[in-house]
Amino acid sequence: MGHRLSKIVTRTGDDGTTGLSDGSRLRKDDALIEAIGTVDELNSVIGFAESQQSLAHVRAALVLIQHDLFDLGGALSLPGHAVLTEAHIEALDATVTEWNANLPPLKEFILPGGSPAVAAMHVARTVCRRAERRLLSLDDARTANGRVYLNRLSDLLFVGARLAAEGQERSWKPRRFS
Repeated sequence: MGHRLSKIVTRTGDDGTTGLSDGSRLRKDDALIEAIGTVDELNSVIGFAESQQSLAHVRAALVLIQHDLFDLGGALSLPGHAVLTEAHIEALDATVTEWNANLPPLKEFILPGGSPAVAAMHVARTVCRRAERRLLSLDDARTANGRVYLNRLSDLLFVGARLAAEGQERSWKPRRFS
């Protein structure tokens, strides 16, 4: 493994730049840094969502996903390096299929929330969609599998929220004012 962080306060970012794994530096508002930061944020909210879940298999899947997201962030930080493969995407698809197998079909939109476990999954889902948009804005070949992975991950988080609701989903009812 590479460098261990023995010194956290380096002051190197005081000038508004941050370092990539290859030693280059970019402004902290660069689109690439925004994408890396949003993937990091997603990893954090998935960690929070995992802490709220009662189903062991859901918790275990979310931890594996956190490892994938750490890999994705690292790959983004190293120009020319991609890490997520079709196998990662297929694993997400298999998990969504498994989780969705016993859920009733949706007949209407559902409202996010109802319990901390459900709400946390929906927050993770929306941050995941933002991370996907950030990768898309890079228009970079090395982000292609990352974009697909995040698209499928948002589906997984939606289905995970449905599992966490334990049949107590709240349906959206349009309010009409006359």
